[in-house]
Amino acid sequence: MSKNIAVLSGAGISTSAGIPDFRGPDGVWTKHPDQMSVYDIDLFMSDKEQREYSWRWQKESPVWKARPGEAHKALVRLEKAGMLSLLATQNFDALHEKAGNSDDVIVNLHGTIGTSHCMSCGAAYKTADIMDRLDEEPDPHCKRRLPYKGNMPCGGIIKTDVVYFGEALPDGAMEKSMRLAAAADEFWVIGSTLEVFPAASLVPVAAQAGVPVTIMNLGRTQYDSLATRLIHEPIQDALPKLVDQTIAADR
Repeated sequence: MSKNIAVLSGAGISTSAGIPDFRGPDGVWTKHPDQMSVYDIDLFMSDKEQREYSWRWQKESPVWKARPGEAHKALVRLEKAGMLSLLATQNFDALHEKAGNSDDVIVNLHGTIGTSHCMSCGAAYKTADIMDRLDEEPDPHCKRRLPYKGNMPCGGIIKTDVVYFGEALPDGAMEKSMRLAAAADEFWVIGSTLEVFPAASLVPVAAQAGVPVTIMNLGRTQYDSLATRLIHEPIQDALPKLVDQTIAADR
């Protein structure tokens, strides 16, 4: 019977794909802490100028041109081998989906930038379509026509489906991740500083359940002492090697 491996991925898995991390030594927010405000829900909802800045900042993100790296592709191989039960990710770049991992295993703990919605009526939008019109509409509002308002446009504020500071995580995301992490044969942390909660709490959840923990990250984390294996090597090299060794050992 194949091993059952649960994974938590963080920004470190996407840096080799051209997306800078946020909290590492050279992270976006380490160097420019003021830019954290682009994902502050209270500022976004209350300040038109802040909303426009947030949208411009997100449009310029390298996420839109990034392609999955070798580390992302390695996790697809792990899933195809029938060994990946959970891919909980703190990233909202959708690179796991682009690489080919399925919705059956992916849990987007911090949402996704690929879609957006109206904060009033809940209408769904493709973020790329909004970005295409951003020069004409720098503060996007909902165009959905509401029959109960005489078919007038809703006019609600639109935001991306990224989880902003001050927002709750998607319903059931942590509960599912905790359940599968505690039931796994191994729990791997890939490229996370483990500074953001509640996602970071998956490590003690797994450890307390007796699940061996691997932490693969260039820097040290507060939960290194709970790990049975620490890997401080470039993720684009180390993860494919670990996946291939794990699959080979299971045959």
